[in-house]
Amino acid sequence: MVRGWLHEPADNACGQGMVLTHGAGSNCESPLLTALAAEFCGAGFHVLRFDLPYRQERPHGPPFPAVAARDREGLRRAVEAMRALTPRYIILGGHSYGGRQSSMLAAEAPELVAMLLLLSYPLHPPRKPEQLRTAHLGNIQTPTLLVHGARDPFGTPAEMRAALAAIPARHHLVEIEKVGHELRPDLAPAILRETLCFATASNK
Repeated sequence: MVRGWLHEPADNACGQGMVLTHGAGSNCESPLLTALAAEFCGAGFHVLRFDLPYRQERPHGPPFPAVAARDREGLRRAVEAMRALTPRYIILGGHSYGGRQSSMLAAEAPELVAMLLLLSYPLHPPRKPEQLRTAHLGNIQTPTLLVHGARDPFGTPAEMRAALAAIPARHHLVEIEKVGHELRPDLAPAILRETLCFATASNK
């Protein structure tokens, strides 16, 4: 089951879609996801912001590592639902845990989506830089845009740049000054601009 909100644009002549999900402690009603969905919908995207399977089962609390594969299957189902609406170009994105699982799914299924949008990728737990979450990065063949706060305790910009060098696909890191792990909703217009610029360059 896919549970969430579908934002339908007035004009989707280009057939663009976005599947967007949340971080470990949140849900699809987060202010960031809501603002991004409105911004991308206004630019002509169908946007599906949805709850991962663990959040559908429990309204509160973090995900359990043992069910991460099920969360990725939920991501796959959401992409399939979006493909029925917009088969031409789909961006898969998420904040923190949602972005990490999206990147892992893309590493497993390189043809699934046209682009990844990773918001505040959780490179490592706070104050534990030795516990890197990078094993799958070398298998990512999907163009990947990352938006990251300069004060994010889950990874400094320098740590992020070093880790992202492992991604063989085209990728770009957007660093947001004076921002931590929780990206503000008012950043949505800037994230849209960066995404459109990156997507255009990727299609050339």
